[in-house]
Amino acid sequence: MSELIYRSASWMAGAVRAGEVSAVELVDAHLERIDEVNPALNAVVALCAERAREEARAADAAVARGDELGALHGVPFTLKDSHDTAGVVSTGGTLGRKDYVPKADSTVAARLRAAGAILLGKTSCPELTQATNGNAMHARANNPWDIDRTPGGSSGACAAIVAAGGSALDFGSDTGGSIRGPAHFCGIAALKPTSGRVPRTGHIVPWGLGAMDGLTQIGPMARYVEDLALTLPIISGPDGVDPGIAPVPLRDPAEVDLRRLRIAWYAEAEGHAPVDARVRGAVAEAAEALRRIAASVVADAPPMLADYFELRERVDGADDFHWVRRLLERYGTREMSPQLRGLWAQAKPSTLADFTLALEQQDCFRSGMLHWIGDYDALLAPVAVSAAWPHEDEPFEAERASESLRANYTGAYNMAGWPGTVVRCGTSPEGLPIGVQVLAAPWREDVVLAVTAALEAAFGGWRGIDSLAGDCSEEPDLRNT
Repeated sequence: MSELIYRSASWMAGAVRAGEVSAVELVDAHLERIDEVNPALNAVVALCAERAREEARAADAAVARGDELGALHGVPFTLKDSHDTAGVVSTGGTLGRKDYVPKADSTVAARLRAAGAILLGKTSCPELTQATNGNAMHARANNPWDIDRTPGGSSGACAAIVAAGGSALDFGSDTGGSIRGPAHFCGIAALKPTSGRVPRTGHIVPWGLGAMDGLTQIGPMARYVEDLALTLPIISGPDGVDPGIAPVPLRDPAEVDLRRLRIAWYAEAEGHAPVDARVRGAVAEAAEALRRIAASVVADAPPMLADYFELRERVDGADDFHWVRRLLERYGTREMSPQLRGLWAQAKPSTLADFTLALEQQDCFRSGMLHWIGDYDALLAPVAVSAAWPHEDEPFEAERASESLRANYTGAYNMAGWPGTVVRCGTSPEGLPIGVQVLAAPWREDVVLAVTAALEAAFGGWRGIDSLAGDCSEEPDLRNT
């Protein structure tokens, strides 16, 4: 196995720029790794290998000429199939787009390619990203630590291929935890940006969904925290199309003084499912590590978390999920997946008066969360109630949908609009990764990235995977060696 596949994207970009490694070498090494692991993972559902090799040759020629190079010049990446990619099939997991080949990239895809990154292929997603795993066209993706377990959803395939070394980067979408949950399950680092930071133009769940509009955010998924910081500025900022994106400058994580931070933490929250002992232990150990470097670390949690699930249910399905029906009609889908049918079956339509009341209460929830975080700079929390569970425990059916939602500790922060990161800080008795979640007030990605980098340094973060059967060994940190 080439050690190149386990380097950080930051290292790869610097090495290509310095002529220490070629873009062709990087692309070939990652394509070889995809060939090796994808039959077991079912993560990559469309390859553009020849185009990638052609772009790699052009990237190397640009280096030789001394051209001005982008921040990701020559770095191979994959992209969740919820993004449009020019010339590459982009299904969004729905049958109406089974053979759809866009003429233009999504804003995120275009910005990555303009920065010099080279697309290897697309990673699978459930239909319209609204379930956990699998769709009518593609088999479910598997967790590289144990292929009988889930990699999470809806960006589980993204996390799986990055964790296994098949891609330096992927970019998922997160409506209720779909970036952070898979990062936790697969042991990688990931970032859900602030609501309004990254354009959703060309994404299968686009901007313009009214009450649901602010929930879905696009963010980077990588093995190393430094790669989240590298890529966030590339994909952020208005694109002149998505009206929900604000021109708020990014702050530098390197300028965050950890010694001055006030941090809250909790290992279990009211209204959420109980957290198992090893996850609670990982969060507590992370809090203790931060206590050694931060100004204060105290046990506390936003009291309004208890209201989140009931409020989300009243907003989500209030129109009998007609917002989903309109998307299916837009994409020409006549037969939806069983997972999406399960989502539809749990809808609880409401009167217009009840719906507008729920919207008012949602605003009050956001305000209460904002007031609470005013006493702190960051919040440390679990991501889910346990490490990755077996596929057969994945609750697709409608009667278990609420159970599935309450097992995740992520969705309240979509409603609040806060940025959140995940990094591995522990291991389950079965040898599975356990991540922790770091959150902060809107627009403070610098804080969550700085705290997450400190936790990565303390606990090691991502670990290499030699065998997809779960025979895992710790690989050396190859970022700067």
